[in-house]
Amino acid sequence: MIEKYIELLKDLCLKLGLSEGLSTGIAETIATLSLILVSIGLYFLVKYILKKTLYAIVQRSTNKYDDLLIKNKVIGRVCLLVPALLISSLLPSVLPDFPDTAAALLKVVKIAEIFIVTMIFSSIVSTLEDIYNTQEMSKLKPITSLVQVIKIVLYVIAVLVSIAYLLDTKISTILISLGTISAVLMLVFQDFIKGFVGSIQLSANDMLRIGDWIAMGPADGNVLEINLTTVKVQNWDNTITTIPTYQMVSSPFTNWRGMSESGGRRIARTINIDVNTVRYCTPEMIEKYKHYGLVKEYLIEREKDIAEYNKANNIDTSEIMNGRQQTNLGVFRAYIKAYLNNNPKLNHNLTMMVRQMQPTEFGVPLQIYAFSSDKQWVNYEEIQSDIFDHIISAAAMFDLKIYQKH
Repeated sequence: MIEKYIELLKDLCLKLGLSEGLSTGIAETIATLSLILVSIGLYFLVKYILKKTLYAIVQRSTNKYDDLLIKNKVIGRVCLLVPALLISSLLPSVLPDFPDTAAALLKVVKIAEIFIVTMIFSSIVSTLEDIYNTQEMSKLKPITSLVQVIKIVLYVIAVLVSIAYLLDTKISTILISLGTISAVLMLVFQDFIKGFVGSIQLSANDMLRIGDWIAMGPADGNVLEINLTTVKVQNWDNTITTIPTYQMVSSPFTNWRGMSESGGRRIARTINIDVNTVRYCTPEMIEKYKHYGLVKEYLIEREKDIAEYNKANNIDTSEIMNGRQQTNLGVFRAYIKAYLNNNPKLNHNLTMMVRQMQPTEFGVPLQIYAFSSDKQWVNYEEIQSDIFDHIISAAAMFDLKIYQKH
């Protein structure tokens, strides 16, 4: 049928008074263009039919996985094979009198087929990644960087196969030739290579996951994406910071995942007590402090314990320096500990203490160490602020002053 079509075109050209050679050339050129147009038309026809049938079935389906085939253009790219295969099968018949031209065009079509197949496999890999990302495991082990490597390998293979096909040689010969310029390639692709190694280390050592809160230089926020060469972080002001993947391995960064997965968020803050206000408690001071409900039981037990100790050791308590005595700072520490123990917003299963640290020129540091049960930043800061609002205000009730530089 193709031969008849070419003969018809050739006869028309001859009737117009053209030479035999020119008529043949024009006829076969028109036949080639016609083949290309028919192939393109067939592509759109197949795609239209699929949209009316297969696409409609997929969209109505309750299974979400098949929707990913459309999203990643798997079906659309398979349709591209239709015109490519049609042209490659009929091209020699369309140009029988120009075998060299037919061979050259056939090579172009074959290379196009190689890249179409590569694109199909790339789309399938993207689909598999999307399916994986619907699983909980994807948050623990992101595979975006691995997928990017696979796609790059696919296209590198496609390029090598195309070069080998064009030069009519073996791929091994191409690889040997590339080995001679490996130093140049290492220099050109050094960021890619370092990023590839870095992404493997991040994944293998579970150093970073999507959704982690990290702090590194200007970046302070949640990890949005882990790619082969970059890590994207959305900061708390909604700006996006991009960090090279290899830098995440070569430089220190803070990952707050441990805090997020634990039962609380740590509070570790100090207040400085003026040393000039620290003193032994007089009986009047003890009686005054007993009115504070949180330390009443503590004071009664403590006074009983001290009295028994002093009596057992025959200590003369007429002098306040003799024997064991209470201080207003010690009672204040006991009060803060009782206050923290009665705070429902703290995690009482984790470490909780009030400790006195090394005195400095700014007074006696009193550190409150506890864990907020609510790990959300805003709520955490609110809980922490409420605690220190109370502690700073309560200090005066124990005849203490918070150090403040004048």
